[in-house]
Amino acid sequence: MGQSLRKPVTIFTYADYRAWPDDERWELIDGEAYAMAAPGLAHQAAVGELFRQIANHLIGKPCRPFVAPFDVRLPRGNEADDAVTTVVQPDISVICDPAKLDERGCRGAPDWVIEALSPSTAAKDQIQKLAAYEQAGVREVWLVHPTDHVVIVYTLSADGCYGKPAIHETRGTLAAGLFPELLIEWGLIFQDSTVQPSSPPTKDLA
Repeated sequence: MGQSLRKPVTIFTYADYRAWPDDERWELIDGEAYAMAAPGLAHQAAVGELFRQIANHLIGKPCRPFVAPFDVRLPRGNEADDAVTTVVQPDISVICDPAKLDERGCRGAPDWVIEALSPSTAAKDQIQKLAAYEQAGVREVWLVHPTDHVVIVYTLSADGCYGKPAIHETRGTLAAGLFPELLIEWGLIFQDSTVQPSSPPTKDLA
């Protein structure tokens, strides 16, 4: 889990968050602040190619994709922005309601969120952050494991909860639940890891 900061008596809010240095990246979950580690190569390669495929598919469609850093405020009700205590930066967010977008990012639940897990933040992403997405009503969440080559898919049910997740290997293609015609091509995302080293040349001893 990432480093956390605690504030005596009260909790952190979006007002505090906006006052922090621009060269630091943080997330707030229920008023607790978590430092975001610098992403590694595998993480960035996976997120970049996923975003490219999604963005290309959504050209000319009402839904819009965004890649981190992109603030997503998840209010509990109608509280003012400065009082919001959960502000996250999903690796990829897809938002279909333009009313949720403003110059600060997104206020309200994205329709689809993708997180590429890193060792330093995997626990937070799979526990606190996933719970925040469920509470806010994010319809579909993908947790992509770049090193294990699996993706865990959570889908919001009619009762507003995530049921048992679907687990897929990152091989071949996978259709997005919200966009069945969008087939994510895993071979393009993890192409570097599928390249086998060539055999050394052999000498002719004749």
